Amino acid sequence: MLRSRGLWLVFMVFVLGCVAGALSAQTPAGVTMAFDVASVKPDMSEAPASSRFPLGPGDGYAPGGFFSATNQPLVVYLRFAYKLGQSDLPGLPAWVYNERFDIEARAQGSPTKDHMRLMMQSLLADRFKLIVHTERQTKPVFNLVVAKAGKTGPQLHAHSENDSCSTASAPSTSGLQLPPIPCGSIGPIPASASGRGRLVGRAVTTGRIAGVLMNPFTGVDRPVLDRTGLTGTFDFSLEWSLAPDSAQPLGSQTEDTGPTFLEALQQQLGFRLKSTKGPVDVLVMDHVEHPTEN
Repeated sequence: MLRSRGLWLVFMVFVLGCVAGALSAQTPAGVTMAFDVASVKPDMSEAPASSRFPLGPGDGYAPGGFFSATNQPLVVYLRFAYKLGQSDLPGLPAWVYNERFDIEARAQGSPTKDHMRLMMQSLLADRFKLIVHTERQTKPVFNLVVAKAGKTGPQLHAHSENDSCSTASAPSTSGLQLPPIPCGSIGPIPASASGRGRLVGRAVTTGRIAGVLMNPFTGVDRPVLDRTGLTGTFDFSLEWSLAPDSAQPLGSQTEDTGPTFLEALQQQLGFRLKSTKGPVDVLVMDHVEHPTEN
């Protein structure tokens, strides 16, 4: 049970970093965004890794034109720059995972996090001579589908037209009992019992829902593609029993008869995962070097 609570806290951090969906800020064709000044230094210390804002694929962010992260391996900066999860990155040499760097950089104005990502791409190309390309490959995936044609679950409601989303803290008016989360967001909240996870969303597409399902805490281990055929936006609430810790003595674990994640997905939202193969965009590294001096 203690580990389940710990897992859920980590899951909250994970999802809060993933609440905002696909890349929203793009630059015009041919325009390159770059930091005004930047410092890259190797870090040989034993200090814990840190960053001014989450470097995951989501939009958790501290506004302003200052980027700061310490004692991070290059792969973390790479995943930040290209908005990647924990998927494999073909072609990475071992030092990209093992050697750590401090990066501080400044930009004028108040760039968005997505602008920061584009600036980081420029920095990696300049200082690490990074060259990458994207390939569309056929890989094992899950399709998110409606379990019963024409019917969704009781915890998935079409987002109410009466909910204008004009106030970020306004509660959902779709009929679900949701906390006051902003429209367009997905996030974790306390579950009804210990040892469980709960995820809610307000005014999100099924594509957004599919996008957060792959992570260690749901047990979904491959990309999920939206094949529900549903349009519009939805409010939802999903609660399931976290997997027990096999390393803990059986007597120390609290039995939870709640649904597994896959059971909850079908019972509460009316969805199921169908194993198949499908197109996945894979970032491939062509070249990388140790950083140039500042």
